[in-house]
Order: sequence, then C-alpha cells, then structure tokens
Amino acid sequence: MTPSPDPENFSWLRFILATTTVVGLMGLFAWGLKRFASHGWRTPIPGTLRRLKIIETLPLDARRRLVIVQCDNAHHLLLLGLHQDLIVASNLPASSFSPNVENYTSPSP
Repeated sequence: MTPSPDPENFSWLRFILATTTVVGLMGLFAWGLKRFASHGWRTPIPGTLRRLKIIETLPLDARRRLVIVQCDNAHHLLLLGLHQDLIVASNLPASSFSPNVENYTSPSP
C-alpha cells in the first residue's frame, strides 16, 4: 500500500502554486499595460512614414510644460496644462529650429 499524501503539505503546495500563478499573471498584465500605454494599441506598419513627432519638451512646473511638435514640415509650440492646452506658435518652419552647429562655441569654465 502506498501512503496517502499529507493534506497539510498538499494545501501548502497548492497555496504556493496559486500565489506564483497570480503574481505571474499580474506581472504579465503590468508588462502588457506598459507596452500598450507607451506604443499605443496599434503598432505602426514597418516602412510607413509617421507625420507627427515630438521634437522637444520643457517642463515649466508640476502642472505645465512646453512642447514642440512637428507635423509634416512645420513646427508647433504648445503649452500643455492640467486642464487647458494652448497653441503658443503655429506653422513655424522646421528650419528655424535646427541648431547652428558651425557657430557653436563651448562655454568656458
């Protein structure tokens, strides 16, 4: 005759297995949420050109920030706030934001 498994040990094994499964599912859910939140629900098709690009952001305070957005060949300066967004400047040519590297001098210490 084979001895029957101890019910107390069996309940601990079930508890550990269930806890591991739940924690693993929570981690998988967090990973998926992080991926979809950063990339969006639709992933772009490889080889297609994107028309909208964030060029630069500048946090002003805890609630507001300035954002330069490029759409096609124009830049737009946006002031994003908690309850209100404002277009500061629109249809700025893209070339006006290119850095002037030739005339740049490094700051002296």
